[in-house]
Amino acid sequence: MSATDRRPFAVVTGASSGIGREVARVLAEEGYDLLLCAEDPAVEEAQYDIPELAVESLQADLATYDGVEDLVEAVGDRAVDALVLNAGVAVGGPFVETALDDDLELIALNITSVVHLAKRLLPRMVTAGSGRVLVTGSVTSMLPGPYYATYSASKAFALNFAQSVRYELKDTGVTVTTMMPGPTDTEFFERAGMEETRVGQSDSKDDPAEVARDGVAAMLAGKDDAVVGSTVRNTLMSRASKALPEQVKAATQARLTKPQDD
Repeated sequence: MSATDRRPFAVVTGASSGIGREVARVLAEEGYDLLLCAEDPAVEEAQYDIPELAVESLQADLATYDGVEDLVEAVGDRAVDALVLNAGVAVGGPFVETALDDDLELIALNITSVVHLAKRLLPRMVTAGSGRVLVTGSVTSMLPGPYYATYSASKAFALNFAQSVRYELKDTGVTVTTMMPGPTDTEFFERAGMEETRVGQSDSKDDPAEVARDGVAAMLAGKDDAVVGSTVRNTLMSRASKALPEQVKAATQARLTKPQDD
């Protein structure tokens, strides 16, 4: 296959489950070859879920410098047509009680790895004069996040970072889109220790497949950001973030995220 008729190539982090795995499925439907990365062995199962195209998997801990470099090495000298920076974790509970190591690992994955991988791969996309970047943010990026403070702050960083880089790249042919889902039916709440919260116990979470489809569509259209999933509820949350005082926004979020046994 010549360089002119090659299939597009996408890198997806956090691809072993949840939104990342569904993003991989959607990109496969769009004709992309894929390199999937996650820190757990399930990323290999995700690879075999998509047999139609060339799909590779890499188990690497992106919360570490070496893990990100391993992913860059796996990409090699290939042109990256789509870069999906989706890997992330949350730490639930009162900030003064959560473990320092857990919060620092969250920052390393949700923030440092995003900057590190973007720094490594974006320059080649700019040199090529084309490409799409999708950063997984959250509707909570626009709101205070009591009882998962470091997660909420990390998503505020993701939104600001993506919008800033997007502006810098506006004349390069490379676009940066922030996908902002609300509560989604994944393993997120279990992994974050947030099962015993109102939001964790809610039956009205969004379908990750729908979230992924909306996010990829926004990325391919080159949009700035997209509130995805249950758009009525999530759009109301985003509007509230602009209209309500900070203390009211924090209190509203706390009702959803505070452990119910407190």
